[in-house]
Order: sequence, then C-alpha cells, then structure tokens
Amino acid sequence: MKAITYQGVKDVRVKEVHDPKIERPDDIIIKVTSTAICGSDLHLIHGLVPNMPVNFILGHEAMGIVEETGPEVKDLRKGDRVIVPFPVACGHCWFCEHDLFSQCDNSNPHAEVGAIFGYSETFGGYAGGQAEYLRVPYANVGPLKIADDLTDEQVLFLTDILPTAYWGNLIGGVEKGSTVTVLGCGPVGLLAQKFAWALGAERVIAVDYIDYRLQHAKKYNNVEIINFNDHENTGGYIQEITKGGTDAVIDCVGMDGKMNVIEMIETALLIQGGSMSAILMASQAVRKAGTVALVGVYGLRYNQFPLGDFFARNVTLRMGQCPATAYVEELLNWIKEGKIDATDIITHRLDLSQGEKGYEIFDQKQDGCIKVILKP
Repeated sequence: MKAITYQGVKDVRVKEVHDPKIERPDDIIIKVTSTAICGSDLHLIHGLVPNMPVNFILGHEAMGIVEETGPEVKDLRKGDRVIVPFPVACGHCWFCEHDLFSQCDNSNPHAEVGAIFGYSETFGGYAGGQAEYLRVPYANVGPLKIADDLTDEQVLFLTDILPTAYWGNLIGGVEKGSTVTVLGCGPVGLLAQKFAWALGAERVIAVDYIDYRLQHAKKYNNVEIINFNDHENTGGYIQEITKGGTDAVIDCVGMDGKMNVIEMIETALLIQGGSMSAILMASQAVRKAGTVALVGVYGLRYNQFPLGDFFARNVTLRMGQCPATAYVEELLNWIKEGKIDATDIITHRLDLSQGEKGYEIFDQKQDGCIKVILKP
C-alpha cells in the first residue's frame, strides 16, 4: 500500500509499504477513505518528538471502511464506516474506565504515557493513518460507526481536533458569560473559538501572527483578532483591553510556536522542549484566579517557565492530551444537530500521493493553507 512516511527532519515521502495485518483478536483493518495532516504532525517532522524511526507511517486523523475484523471484535463488521479517535486505548484499565483514554495503561509498552496512532515509538509505535489501510487495535473501544448521510468531511475531525478544541474549553472552565483568549488560529484554535461561543462565552479574542488565519477567524468565528507582531507585549495588551485579563486562555499553539533565537539554539541542543512564547503570553493574558488550558502539544522540559507568575495570581493550569474517545459520540450529535460545523477550515483536498506537497504547504503556510485533507 501507499503511505506517508517519516524519513528525517523535514523529510516526508509517500512510499510503498507492507499492508497491515490482524495481529490481535480485537483488531480491525480499515480501508482509509479520508485522513488529514494535523498541526502536531509538524512537531514530528521538525524533530521535536524523540524516537521517530525512518519509514514510520504518519497520521492520527483517519476514517474509513472496515475491511477485516479479528475474532473478538463485537459490534463492527466488514463494510461498516468508522472514524478512529487518535488515542490507542484498551478500554478496561483504570484510566480508560475514568474516561482518560489518552493515558491508557496498557496500549503503550514503551513509556509511561498513552499511545497515539502515527506518533513515534515514544507514543506506542503504532503505524499511522496517512495510508491506504490502517490497523486499529482495541477495536471494541475506539472506532465509532458513522451513518452514510454524513460526509467524511463533516465527521473526520471527530478523530482529534474537534474533541481537542471542545475539551480545551471544558478544562478551561468556559461557560455562559466567560471571556476567552484563544492562542493560535490553526485548526484547533479556530474550532476552540467556535466552541467558546457555543458554550456561552460573551467575548472571544483570537491571537496569531499569520494574517490570513486571523482573517479566517474574524470572518467565520466573529472573534476579536490580535496579531502579536503588532504588540511588544501581547499578553499585557490583552490584560489592558479586558481590564484585568480573560477568564480563560486556551493555548492551541504548543511547542512549535514562534521561537526566539535562544529557544532555537536550546531546542536544537535538546535542552529546551520548543517555543514557550504561548505559555508566557497566557501567563499575562489570563485574569487573576483564571484558568489556562494547554492543548497544544508540548515536550521535554522548559527553562524559565513562568511558574511564579501563575502562582502569585492564583491561576489554574490544566493541560494534556485530549481523551478524545470520551467525547466523540456527544460531538457526533452536535454535528447531526447542526450545532457545530468544522468544514470551513478545510482549504486543501489532495490525493494521498500528493502527501509531500500537503506537508510542505501546511508547514510553510503557503497558499492560505489551514487544513489539508488527503484522499487515498
């Protein structure tokens, strides 16, 4: 089969690889009908996530048609159409039983973190979904059947970015009357803005430095926009215009944000986990006793982390990998009822064979790219 593979830093290639096979009795194999490139995939190709072997198949946002099932798969049959949430989770450990699927205790033999499709040996070593076929372990837990009256594009983002954006608002404490700052106008940030309004926010401020993404946020999400290049201290500016800061700050940027020279050097030497610009901005933009939710991906450890700033102002920090499996059914109902529509963020639709081009335009922010969908 064809698949998008990691070949080294900033080097991805579409290659012929072996088809996946049933390995465990509760596995399924799906024929992928749609997959996508995620912002966190860029962390991999930038060398910010360790233990990425050459020829590793990328991708954790995929859906398709069931081709084969193991003997212990209960409710899925060949021909069923499914979305596959990005955490690989067993469904019966303490964490899964408490809806913390992204921290499953049994799916990752390599480390004391949960497992993710297509996200390095550190996160379980499971081949990803940017391919013609995908093996899905623990298939009695993750995959969700989808009716034929919904298009792939309507539901594909249930695999990751829709639950992540929703969960960011939930752990950020967003509710009726909240003021919210969303850092980043990439796919997760744009969806987080939609969810903030849907949960009753009265003011939503979006921050980025790429003008076309800011204009998209303004047009489709009706938010206030701030280009952080226009301000020496953007966090302080938000604190000023909101008279003390916003109730919640949702960081959808993560470690791949805009770096200063020192961060570039430290990251290259693996003594810093990437950019900390969004965290510093959040520490200033949040009000006293507010909440900062970190849903952009971070790695390793960080120098000059503003712990004292958070502590002195009684700020609550919430963070982590979204336990997406816990929210897919709820959000599927939101889609069916027309409460959320994520399709406006799709800017590029490419064949899987054009995966290298897809990564290039997404990474380099070319051609107004926000979200790339790939069709095997």
